[in-house]
Parts: sequence; structure tokens; C-alpha cells
Amino acid sequence: MRKFILQRLASIVVTLWLLATIVFMLVSVLPGDVGRKVLGPTAPKEDVAAFNAQLGTDKPLFEQYVKSMKRVFTLDFGTSYQTRSSVSDIIFPALGRSGKLAVLAFIFTIPISIFAGIYAARRKDKLADRVIVNAGLASSSIPEFVTAAVLLAVFAVELGWGKAFANPPDGTSLFGQLEYLWLPAMAMAIAYFGYIARMTRAGVITALNADYTRTATMKGMSSSQVMRRHILRNALAPTITVISVQIGYLIGAVIGVERVFNYSGLGSTMLGAVGAHDVPVLQGAVLLVGIVYMLSTLLADLLIAFLNPRVRLETTR
Repeated sequence: MRKFILQRLASIVVTLWLLATIVFMLVSVLPGDVGRKVLGPTAPKEDVAAFNAQLGTDKPLFEQYVKSMKRVFTLDFGTSYQTRSSVSDIIFPALGRSGKLAVLAFIFTIPISIFAGIYAARRKDKLADRVIVNAGLASSSIPEFVTAAVLLAVFAVELGWGKAFANPPDGTSLFGQLEYLWLPAMAMAIAYFGYIARMTRAGVITALNADYTRTATMKGMSSSQVMRRHILRNALAPTITVISVQIGYLIGAVIGVERVFNYSGLGSTMLGAVGAHDVPVLQGAVLLVGIVYMLSTLLADLLIAFLNPRVRLETTR
């Protein structure tokens, strides 16, 4: 298990370095001038040049890249080009706000999706199975921002259920924030219901047809015991993998939902940083998403390895 964990940690370091490099190169090729973006179109050229020199954006690209990578490996995200405040003071509160939205979405999604997948698998090829599968396909094919716009128009505007603007006032209690967050969380939950439900269904169907399930049934175990001790333990491994992957996608997918509900989370922060050529903020935000994604997949790998020791043995050979 120790070797298994060390391999995963090494892959995380390499992946984050590649991610930081890709972000730096993509932002560097965007048209525009950082000083001009920050100071405005009417600022004198001398002030723009002085501002770029202060930031170091007038340096050769390789020199900027080395400086950027130093910040990454020291976990010093630097100072925002646009606001001149610490990047950490910008991205960590934004991550907390997006995290609340993502956690609420998963609270909606995971139990319902797993239950629906199990229910459909036990009724394979029947009406209930076809309804769940087709509903999952339909929901996962619709972009999150489209679902968010429909929910906003129907529930917040027409019915008055929920808030059109998801930012709760300062000092709002945790329970009070649900009134503001449940609609955007539901938009993301609908989008990811199909992935998890269909993966659970496929895993349960495979486990139901396995030899160990027939053996357990022939030994006289009840259907609930077989489901709990044998089927779910083996069937949920791919579902756990899908859930861990969706965590990273969910943090990235909140951009559209946050824009629809005017929510100031990490997605809105990244979008604003792209428009302002604010490399430190964008790089820090993307790295945070990458870290969350990598940690979630690591936890999923550990959980799967615990459920099925053959996984870690095959991986470390």
C-alpha cells in the first residue's frame, strides 16, 4: 500500500507541473496587454510600460515562466496583476464558496443516482430501467448553464422558489444559505445524475451475473445480504471512480452555473482572470482545481484498493 500511495503522489506532482505549464502558455498567447487591461484604454503609454515593468510582464517569456514555476513549487501564488492583492486572499475564499455549491450538488446527486442505478439494474430491460437510463442520458447531454437558466426561469422567477442571485448576504446562517444555493446545486446535480446512475447500473448488473453472487445465493443468503456483502462491494468500485472524476469536473463546470446565478465562486474568478490576463490568479485557481481533482482521485484509488486488494497489487507490479 505504501508503494501504491507513493506512485499516486508522484503522478500528482508531475500532473500539477504540466497543468501549471499549460495554463501559463495559454494565457501568454492571448492577445492584449496586461498593463493596458488594468490601467484602461486612456492611460498614457509611459504608465502602461512602467506598470508592465513592475509586474515583469515585459520580460522574455522564458524568464516569466521560470518565475511562475518558482511560485508554483513554493506554493506562493504571488500578487494579482489586476487588484495588487494576494492571490491566496482571492482564490481560497472563492474556492470555499464553490466548494459549498459542489458539496450541496453531490448531496443531491450521489444518493439518488446510486439508488436509481441499483433499482434499474435489478429491473433490467423493464420499463423502470428504460426510464432511468433515458432520463440519465437526457440530463447528462444538456449543458449545466442551460439547465441552470431553465431552473432560474421556472422556479426563481415564475414560482418564487429560491433566489435568482445565489450570493447570500454576509452573516447568513448555513441553513439560510440553502435558500440561495439549492437551485444552482440542483442544476449541477441534474447534469451529473446520468453518469453516476448508469455506471452504478452497469456495475450492479455485472455483479448480479457473477459466480460469487450465484454461490452466495445457493448458500441460502437472503437477497439483502447478497446485495450488501457481495454485490455492492464489487459493483461500486467503478462508481467511486466516476464520482471522484466528477468532483474535478464539477468544480470546473460551475463557471456557467455561477454566471447564470451571479455567484462569486471560483469559476467566476477564473473567468475574470482570463479577461484581465491575470496569470497569477488564473494559475492559482486552476492549480487549486487540479489539487482538488487529484486528491479526490487519490482517495477514490485508496478506497477501491481497500475494497479490492487485487487493484493495488496489479498496479504496483
